[in-house]
Amino acid sequence: MGEFVVAKLDVTTIPSAIRPNREKGKKTFGDYGYVTRKIEEKAVLVEAPLGHSQIAISILEEGKSGIYVCLNGQADNVSSGRIHRVFLLKLKNANGLLKGRESWKEFDGFPVIGGAESDSAPDSYGGG
Repeated sequence: MGEFVVAKLDVTTIPSAIRPNREKGKKTFGDYGYVTRKIEEKAVLVEAPLGHSQIAISILEEGKSGIYVCLNGQADNVSSGRIHRVFLLKLKNANGLLKGRESWKEFDGFPVIGGAESDSAPDSYGGG
């Protein structure tokens, strides 16, 4: 499952503090040149080109509503520290990409951590 998430995640839908700067036509970790450093069934570690930053993805739950993951990475702004968020990933169609939105669902060992960002605040559907 971890390999699937890395291949299909639309990184433009994760927090701007840990994702790469948007570039036209690029959507996935592969498009941006990220390298998978560790891959397990329920956990993945990807590293930016030149090794400047890493994002850990822990798969928390799979279900009809989507895939719940915890994203953990170093914020671009050093004063912000680490970003640790639970996201719900959904696949619109078999050929599409996984789109993420922040979830307020809590998991043991992965509590929801506050700190609203304009692109990771709950959407009009209630955020999870």
